[in-house]
Amino acid sequence: SVAFSPDGKQVVSGSKDRSVCIWDALTGDLIKELKGHTDYVQSVAFSPDGKQVVSGSDDRSVHIWDALTGDLIKELKGHTDYVQSVAFSPDGKQVVSGSDDRSVCIWDVLTGDLIKELNGHTDYVQSVAFSPDGKQVVSGSDDRSVRIWDALTGDLIKELKGHTDYVQSVAFSPDGKQVVSGSNDRSVCIWAALTGDLIKELKGYTDYVQSVAFSPDGKQVVSGSNDRSVHIWDVLTGDLIKELNGHTDYVQSVAFSPDGKQVVSGSLDRSVCIWDVLTGDLIKELKGHTHYVQSVAFSPDGKQVVSGSIDRSVRIWDALTGDLIKELKGHTDYVQSVAFSPDGKQVVSGSDDRSVCIWDALTGDLTKELKGHTDYVQSVAFSPDGKQVVSGSNDRSVYIWDALTGDLTKELNGHTDYVQSVAFSPDGKQVVSGSKDRSVCIWDALTGDLIKELNGHTDYVRSVAFSPDGKQVVSGSIDRSVRIWDALTGNLIKELNGHTHYVQSVAFSPGGKQVVSGSIDRSVRIWDALTGDLIKELKGHTDYVRSVAFSPDGKQVVSGSNDRSVRIWDALTGDLIKELKGHTDYVRSVAFSPDGRQVVSGSNDRSMHIWDALTGELKGQSLADSSDQSLTSNTIERASD
Repeated sequence: SVAFSPDGKQVVSGSKDRSVCIWDALTGDLIKELKGHTDYVQSVAFSPDGKQVVSGSDDRSVHIWDALTGDLIKELKGHTDYVQSVAFSPDGKQVVSGSDDRSVCIWDVLTGDLIKELNGHTDYVQSVAFSPDGKQVVSGSDDRSVRIWDALTGDLIKELKGHTDYVQSVAFSPDGKQVVSGSNDRSVCIWAALTGDLIKELKGYTDYVQSVAFSPDGKQVVSGSNDRSVHIWDVLTGDLIKELNGHTDYVQSVAFSPDGKQVVSGSLDRSVCIWDVLTGDLIKELKGHTHYVQSVAFSPDGKQVVSGSIDRSVRIWDALTGDLIKELKGHTDYVQSVAFSPDGKQVVSGSDDRSVCIWDALTGDLTKELKGHTDYVQSVAFSPDGKQVVSGSNDRSVYIWDALTGDLTKELNGHTDYVQSVAFSPDGKQVVSGSKDRSVCIWDALTGDLIKELNGHTDYVRSVAFSPDGKQVVSGSIDRSVRIWDALTGNLIKELNGHTHYVQSVAFSPGGKQVVSGSIDRSVRIWDALTGDLIKELKGHTDYVRSVAFSPDGKQVVSGSNDRSVRIWDALTGDLIKELKGHTDYVRSVAFSPDGRQVVSGSNDRSMHIWDALTGELKGQSLADSSDQSLTSNTIERASD
């Protein structure tokens, strides 16, 4: 699917590469790529004010995005099969969607509520659109019919019959008096919206017609076909005015620019083309999608284009410069910390992009993006009941968030330098934090008050954790020591020495009898928490060990390293069980799922991977952008902090 913005300065395209792209119609540059869908993006459109983008996907959801920031505003769920077509109402207050579940749904944009479900089609609904006054909806279906519905009551007004094969695309004329439809029967039909009569049947294609649209003045129709051509027709006479050739694969979507002087087309050849209507010349070819482009649209002011693709991304482009404004893949910078929710259904991540993201562990969908930190987020964790998230940041603050609403409930201030690590107590009543100010702080999670400040480390504190009974805290530091503290009194119980370089990560075993630590000396060590004796030294990583954790049964240890691997060890024997490879940059954080069957890892490659702990296989797609990133000197400096 493709479309111009109202002022014609941008083009939007949607692709089977799962992305939506916005392009500069003048230069052909990519402005923005929006990612978040977990399957093919079939249709996209701008809201009338240009501030939002709607996309429909084979993942059965409809997404509403902020066109400026690229944030996901609403995820509309209700369809039980692929969503093939989406459109805003003229006032921007509603969205209509058509699905392979044979229904047409009308949604409230503000609340995300389903207003009306229009049923009647007996096969897949391929295309939907509002009338110019917003009072009617038109739909085209594989049942070979075109239907006009009352948008307020949901009643069927007219059923237009005449096509002898699937109807792939429908649209109202600018005055709302006519409807155009394109079909697999290779024809384009123009209908009277009031009577349902067939006015013109336009023939000339040698393959399926995939997309149709009226020009802004209603005098022309553009159509795109599997025969790889784009046709421009005279509505009054039915004559073929121009045949635009250049695509090397099926043309999936077409649209006129707001001034009617240009046409945009999107194709299975992964390109978006802008054409001159008068001459038929190719003006610009926009490239960037890595899979089929399914849907495109301009913003109403024409300054942006949004595109959706089978590459699962939604892209927003600057129509003037061609620059990419937004790609909704997830985090836009290093992922520093990850953790599962207690029920294993969600994953929380903290990033150098200053955000905390909550993801659906099953689908990989972004559920919530928590914004408020003003610097890198170094550590995140769920509360034991899964209702809260705690985050620590280089902005020196510790935040407690409502995991359901995404609201910030508490801001804990007191550290005088970067907060490197945070964790909840087992009862969820307290939070512990470790900082570059060399202190470990214990906070009241309800009031936000500072309960205890534990001092003793002679350098940065990199990692902290509560014991399973909540009576002790363990901390790891750049001073190369691991310390165990009394959480009630703040007294130092044990100092564990042996690492020959910075200690990056520490954790208690589920029984509280052991502590595991990971260090820049490339080793993982297991200690006796009571005596402080070294039980096992696990060697095998070829670079810094960034993160360690015990499995829920205490029989295994997982570690993540700068050598880009995730390793699972036998905690009793110290043997390496599995080496998980797939990240293309440093692994910053690792954790077991509550049932011990999965491992989640976060990396500087900006991705999170979920692994099968038994087989070592990567389960599904990564939750964020997993593109390989070249390391600049600045990157190396940040990564080794």
